Formats: sequence, structure tokens, C-alpha cells
Amino acid sequence: MVEVSLQNIGKTYEDGAVTALNDVSFSVNKGELFGLIGPDGAGKTSLFRILTTLLIPNGGTATVFGCDVVNDYKTIRKHLGYMPGKFSLYQDLTVEENLSFFAMVFGTTIQENYELIKDIYVQLEPFKNRRAGKLSGGMKQKLALCCALIHKPKVLLLDEPTTGVDAVSRKEFWEMLKRLKEQEITILVSTPYMDEATLCERIALIQEGHILSIDTPNNIIQHYPKALFAIKSDDMIALLDDLRKSDLIDSCFAFGDYHHVSFKESNIEGMKEQITSDLQETHSGLEVKRITPSIEDCFINLMN
Repeated sequence: MVEVSLQNIGKTYEDGAVTALNDVSFSVNKGELFGLIGPDGAGKTSLFRILTTLLIPNGGTATVFGCDVVNDYKTIRKHLGYMPGKFSLYQDLTVEENLSFFAMVFGTTIQENYELIKDIYVQLEPFKNRRAGKLSGGMKQKLALCCALIHKPKVLLLDEPTTGVDAVSRKEFWEMLKRLKEQEITILVSTPYMDEATLCERIALIQEGHILSIDTPNNIIQHYPKALFAIKSDDMIALLDDLRKSDLIDSCFAFGDYHHVSFKESNIEGMKEQITSDLQETHSGLEVKRITPSIEDCFINLMN
């Protein structure tokens, strides 16, 4: 059963001078953990604001649990949870006061839906009398998630929820999302972190308002068109320059401690031996190995 659906959604700003979304179409199934993956400026926030009925699209249609985002916005807002990218709770209110306020807005109480947020709120309870503005980044994130869940929404939209928090808090947050999925809440999360894509059941890769691919992370990786190699040497800057000048190389990008490259020819072993032979003359500490592509490799390939 489809819970969120977008058909040919378009959104522009500044009288059409800036295109944020261009003919975007995809659907999210009931109870699914779906990721919208792309860099800053890709159109993720604009899309989320359309789904939360905060923006009206310039073209196309979108529905949330069967309700149109333009005509049925009041119904959608009652059953939707939204966590924006920027912390937007009342910083002068305490943890408990923020949660009580949002429960009251939706006509419920903390006690009524406490089981839904218990695993998250138990970490906040020791600080329930602390003002929200004085919380750490990870604790602010947990409080915002509790406030988005307190009315037991059918669909939960999380716009870059892990941006700006430490690695431990990021890991904890995704573990919380897995537990929430067991409550049959449909979750749509956006992130610029490519490594988080593999934590979703399905993902949509988005760049400059265009959807590049929609599939499971494993399927996207399996459809990477060429063999991929990681290469490094003692002089990585010179190595990158030499690789990009080589007639053997189809693509080459810097990835942490290595450069990721693919060859023009299908004779993989022959190309590997040839590039190793060419580079050994001028590069010490050379290492060449075949690797499995990451989502980031797939994104760059699709983008190009």
C-alpha cells in the first residue's frame, strides 16, 4: 500500500529563475524506511516542505496517505510528524514543557503515547527540567524526534536529522528509526551522508532537483556499470593528476586515502597490470586493488 506519492512535482523560486524540483516522481510504501539522498541544494528540503503542506508545488501532484497536499492539508497535518533540519523547538522551554506543548497542540498527552517515545525519552528524562536551548546536539535531536512522534503520526518526515551531530549520536538515531519502523510508521528521511543510504530499505538519489535513481541500496550498487579500483601512493596529489592524464582511465575521483578509478577497456586484469606498470616508474608505495562500489561511487557515476 502506497503511503506517500509524488507525480511530476516541480518547484521554482524567484519567478521561475531558480528550479528546486524538476519532474520528481516516486512513492513510499506503508511502513517503509525510505531515504532521500543528495547534497545540499539538491531539492530535499523543498520536497519535504511540499509533503508537509508548507509549500505549494508549481506543477504535479502529491498525496500523503491518500490526501492531496494542496486540498487536504488540514487532514495531513493531523497525522504527520515532521522534524525540520534546523532545531526549531522553543529553546526557553524545558524538555518536558516542549513535549507537553506539542502533545497539547495535537489534542493528546505524553502519557497516552508514552510507549511510542519511551526508548528515546528515557535518555532525556534526567534532563527534563533543562531548557531545550541548553541541550547538546544529540539531545536536541532526540527531543525533536519525541515532539514529532508524540501524536503517533502515520508518516514521519525527517529532514537531515543527523546533520551536525557526532558519530555516536548518528548511530543511535538510526537505531531508533529501526525500532520506530516496527510500530508500522512510514518514515521518509533525507540526508547528505551517502553512508547512511545503506541503512534505508529503498533510496532515491537526487541532484539539482532531478531523481537520478530509485531502488534498494544493494540494487543500485549492483548496477554500477564498470569494475572499480582503489589506488594510492606516497604522493596522492601527483597520482591523481597522472591518473586523470592516462588514456586507460575512464573516471577518477579522490576518496579519502585512495583514488577510485574505472578503466575504459573491459579487459580488467590487463588494464590493472598496465596502469600498475605505468605508475610504478614514478610513484613509490603504490597500491592497486579492486573494490565494491559505494553509494557515493554510484551517485557520482549517475551524476556524470
